[in-house]
Amino acid sequence: MKSYQLFSSHLKKRFGGRVHKISVDAGFGCPNRNGGRSGAGCLFCDPGGSGAVGIERQLSVAAQIEQGKEVMTRKYKAGKFMAYFQPFSNTLAPVDVLRALYDEALDVEDVVGLAIGTRPDCVPAEVLDLLAEYHEKTYLWLELGLQSSHDRTLDWLKRGHDFATFVEAVQGAKSRGLRICVHAILGLPGESRTDILKTMDALAELQVEGVKLHLLHVLQDTPLGDLYVEGEISVMGMEEYVALVVDCMERLHPETLIHRLTGDGPRAQLLAPLWSLKKWEVLNAIDAEFARRGSRQGDFCRCLK
Repeated sequence: MKSYQLFSSHLKKRFGGRVHKISVDAGFGCPNRNGGRSGAGCLFCDPGGSGAVGIERQLSVAAQIEQGKEVMTRKYKAGKFMAYFQPFSNTLAPVDVLRALYDEALDVEDVVGLAIGTRPDCVPAEVLDLLAEYHEKTYLWLELGLQSSHDRTLDWLKRGHDFATFVEAVQGAKSRGLRICVHAILGLPGESRTDILKTMDALAELQVEGVKLHLLHVLQDTPLGDLYVEGEISVMGMEEYVALVVDCMERLHPETLIHRLTGDGPRAQLLAPLWSLKKWEVLNAIDAEFARRGSRQGDFCRCLK
């Protein structure tokens, strides 16, 4: 038994077997690039929009999913899948365009749900209404990139939105019954342990249904990578990160599903930290730290006190 609410276990219980997410690049852009709010995008984002390695963008959505199914079936004997619209902002289009793309994904055999990754400033009312339609007919997650609850950090990252915009997006999604998974980065320059735990407290208070905790990893061809090469920022060691992850999960709501606990950028692009490539070693160390403390997710959740 894990000391936290593992998303994959939730999927297995809900669907009666393992469900694998297949990343899809549907050709979306980002309002924070190409002359947008900051011009060059967020400091950590690479030219591919932080998408999964190996996505063939020139293929249709259906063809990308079929290709992913073949790989997952061969490697893991997978039988059910979720289409994960991952790179860039996957709600940044007119509603009729979004509907066609989401329908194309759901029409693929054995696709049982959708995960839609986007930004808090890209979910106007008409988009949330559309997602609410899909929530009624399939298994849907809205994934919102937050990274930090602190406006000074969001400004430094050149996110192009503030925390209030995120809260508004969450409230709009919740009013329509949507499941929300929030992305947060641990180890951002200028943030203390106290700052990071305040972000976790905010997510607990909002009672978001899911969280992805990302290690700050530095990639080539990003502004963050340039800062790292110039010696202006540093990254966490593994022991520090493991302890911080457990601190964070102790503060989250006990029912929040944990979708991810680390980040491991593409091997060919990763500048640091190289220990992040040892994913299972990191995950095992997190389990061991929970066992050492004798704690569980939500033990210090402030919203329950």
